[in-house]
Formats: sequence, C-alpha cells, structure tokens
Amino acid sequence: MDKTIIFDFDGVIHSYTSGWQGVDVIPDPPVPGIKGAIDEIRDAGYKIVILSSRCHQPGGIEAIKEWLDKYEIIVDAVVRDKVPAILTVDDRAICFDGNPCELLSKIQNFVPWNK
Repeated sequence: MDKTIIFDFDGVIHSYTSGWQGVDVIPDPPVPGIKGAIDEIRDAGYKIVILSSRCHQPGGIEAIKEWLDKYEIIVDAVVRDKVPAILTVDDRAICFDGNPCELLSKIQNFVPWNK
C-alpha cells in the first residue's frame, strides 16, 4: 500500500469557524499551521488525499480545489469516495483502541477540538 493519508476538509484544513454556508461557500481561512504540516507530510513521502462530505454534492470538489489554490495548499487529490490509506486525519473521529466496551460512552461524550 502506498503511503496515503486521508484528510477531512472542514475543521482539519479549512478552519470552519463560520459553520456550514453551502457546498461551494468556504469563507474561513486554514487552520493555523496546517499548510506547513501538509507540506512537511508530503515532503516525508506521503500522499495527501482530501475526502469531504462536500465532495458528494455538485460543485463541492471544485470549491475545495479553488479554496486550496487560494491558500496555496498542495494536496495530491480531492476525492468523493474513500481510497485505500494508512490512516485518516479527521476532527470528528474516535480512534478505535480495540476495546468496544467504552465506544458508546466515547460517542456520547465526544467534542471536536474546536468546540
């Protein structure tokens, strides 16, 4: 498997401080430091692929690409469907630790980093 990392877009790359404004409305700047982190990860030989719920709606992929160009953030792809990857970076995820016993509690108590 190649060294692909899937990144969510809103809340990970796009700061998403204004919340949902529409599939092709992306008003906020990047998360501070994310451009440098993506550059560093790519320089280390990883492929960066963005997978976002925006991509499932007409105009979503194009809007993300335009936003990335505006902020000079270089990624390898923006996709609609999940691709094989070694891991995912997402602001709304729980890392499964092999113990299903506390999943419900983790789900019920989950709070994204920016809330």
